[in-house]
Amino acid sequence: MKLNACLLKSTVVAALGGLLFGFDTAVIAGTTHALTFEYQLSAASLGLTVSIALWGTIVGAMLAGIPGDRYGRRDSLRVMAVLYLVSALGCALAWNWTSLVASRFVAGLAIGGSSVLGPMYIAEIAPAKWRGRLVGVFQFNIVFGILAAYFSNYVIGQIGFGAHEWRWELGVSAVPAALFFLMLFGVPRSPRWLVAKHRVEGAREVLRLTGAENVEGELAEIVRSIDVEHQQEPLFSRKYARPIFLAVSIAMFNQLSGINAILYYLNDIFSKAGFSKASGDLQAVAVGATNLLFTIIAMSVIDKLGRKPLLLIGSVGTAASLAGVAAIFFTGRHENLLVWMLIGFIASFGFSQGAVIWVYISEVFPNQVRAKGQSLGTLTHWLMNALISGIFPLMAASSGAYPFVFFSAMMALQFFVVLLVYPETKGVTLEEMQRKLGIV
Repeated sequence: MKLNACLLKSTVVAALGGLLFGFDTAVIAGTTHALTFEYQLSAASLGLTVSIALWGTIVGAMLAGIPGDRYGRRDSLRVMAVLYLVSALGCALAWNWTSLVASRFVAGLAIGGSSVLGPMYIAEIAPAKWRGRLVGVFQFNIVFGILAAYFSNYVIGQIGFGAHEWRWELGVSAVPAALFFLMLFGVPRSPRWLVAKHRVEGAREVLRLTGAENVEGELAEIVRSIDVEHQQEPLFSRKYARPIFLAVSIAMFNQLSGINAILYYLNDIFSKAGFSKASGDLQAVAVGATNLLFTIIAMSVIDKLGRKPLLLIGSVGTAASLAGVAAIFFTGRHENLLVWMLIGFIASFGFSQGAVIWVYISEVFPNQVRAKGQSLGTLTHWLMNALISGIFPLMAASSGAYPFVFFSAMMALQFFVVLLVYPETKGVTLEEMQRKLGIV
């Protein structure tokens, strides 16, 4: 089947949550020095300022499945848009450190919630043939948001807002947040959610609007798989052990690569290697652009090569690049190669884990527990993110090399876990996946 306008529009709009996710995740990197000076922050206080948003994501990811199941994926995304808007304005107008931290926590709620609801919504409206690439649009927007944050920080820094520069950097995302909210009024609900709510006629209409080739056949398959009598089944039961392991492990490895700790403290990493702020800002843009480029490449092949080969290739590349970064900090030599090692790392990550994680988590759970399973995988991702990002500045303060040695070893471990345990999911319908994983 070909992509039609409704399916494409619905994917792009839902994926705008990913753009805000990426922007709010990375924008803090350009403000850490100014915030440290403004509020006289210690290393521990700076760690809290950065990681408080991540603790918000944990709460958001943990709770998002509840309104997602009750009120629908689309309507719950509207709430996330409002939270993004409130947090951006709160950061821009923060009157003290406490109010800034509170606003960052609200941003975390929005990031955590949209990271559950966005990929889930797209996976449920997308046909199996296109699902990897369409859910990949969410990841593309995360990466584009990260690049936009780095570029925005650079541009705002050149304008010269002085002591208020960080307020503009954190507050500018209010504009896309408002657009996200308005555009969500123009997309349909998830057909699988409609069937779960016994609104079969509505689901039929959405399948027709999104260009399903065999509307009645797909609708019958959805009805059978959801099995309305059992849709309140608990997630933590023996038959779901394998999808739980797959979702939790891919989420853990995603963060054990060090990706978010590196993105949050990218400017500080360059500073520690002797680069100026303006030079660090520009090199951060180069890293963000590399991430975007290799995510696009991965999206173009994810439904051809499959999820598993991308993860294996990326494991090798990230492990090698991180080992190179560690060597630079251990020896204190070849600092000029640091940006290239980080670009190699981000390229390998964008081509593998970055492109695969949200697709994979949205695929491995059956319909009746997908919202709960997606929340569990996403919750794991953000819990690990918060822990690692909170500890990173303390570890890096004692030795710049040790964190990268640890991250490199974790990527080597990921290679063998993926090779030996992970199933391939490309081209398999969400309903067929249930049978492939041995879930009756």
